[in-house]
Amino acid sequence: MTAYDLLLAPFSDYGFMRRALVACLCLGLGSGPIGVFLMLRRMSLVGDAMSHAVLPGAAIGYLIAGSLSLTAMGLGGLIAGLSVALLSGIVSRTTSLQEDASFASFYLSSLALGVLIVSLRGSNIDLLHVLFGTILAIDASALYEIGAISTVTLVTLAIIYRPLVAECFDAGFLRAIGGRGPVYHFLFLLLVVLNLVASFQALGTLMAVGLMMLPAAIAQLWSRSLPSMMAIAAASATASGYLGLIASYHLELASGPTIIMTAALLYGFSIFLAPSGLARRYFPRPHLKG
Repeated sequence: MTAYDLLLAPFSDYGFMRRALVACLCLGLGSGPIGVFLMLRRMSLVGDAMSHAVLPGAAIGYLIAGSLSLTAMGLGGLIAGLSVALLSGIVSRTTSLQEDASFASFYLSSLALGVLIVSLRGSNIDLLHVLFGTILAIDASALYEIGAISTVTLVTLAIIYRPLVAECFDAGFLRAIGGRGPVYHFLFLLLVVLNLVASFQALGTLMAVGLMMLPAAIAQLWSRSLPSMMAIAAASATASGYLGLIASYHLELASGPTIIMTAALLYGFSIFLAPSGLARRYFPRPHLKG
């Protein structure tokens, strides 16, 4: 088998593989930087909770549209995700519950409701499509919408970058100068939900957060500069998509889980060999002697 047959032939021969690759590139460019900010804000598990919280809206949209329509699933998921985020915030501010506890309560209820809706109105195949996605079934219209969400994400991050960084590291300072921290927090949550919506058809609700948090963890191991962390996260997410599609094609594996497992392998590699990894800690370079 030549290098062309191994690395390029699947994409040149099949249109569905090309569309899946472009979808992975768009998702990586948008989700990678979002994952870095989630990690910096110590909201990694909140991102996972949000990916489950959008399931009822996605399920309703899926059943209404009668197919894997990203528009219908996305609109429903956006409404459900933002509702859970707003309700969790209201409960945490009006009761003694912490925000993580209220998030956990609402996302578990939302996840159960979504599975119940699909199981009552659809089939087991419908449930598998919603939970695990079908990246190889992405059509042109879904691809346009994923690309639009990634574009909106990058443009919005560029606009609110400075106040968002300030809100991550010193929210008190941003409040002191009248920086409207809650507004940027809401905009950030909106971007999180939008990128989870974009990941529905590709990875499903159970693994939608995979291309956010694994590349972000990889980036933190390789860099301490925020711009370079965002670039590394986007690059590792897109590389995971490409390598995962190649592996799934040649090994005849499910594409979505293979993409996430590829990102997990890159994460394991980084744990050992990155500058902040185990190899540097337990086998430090010897100091130069004068």
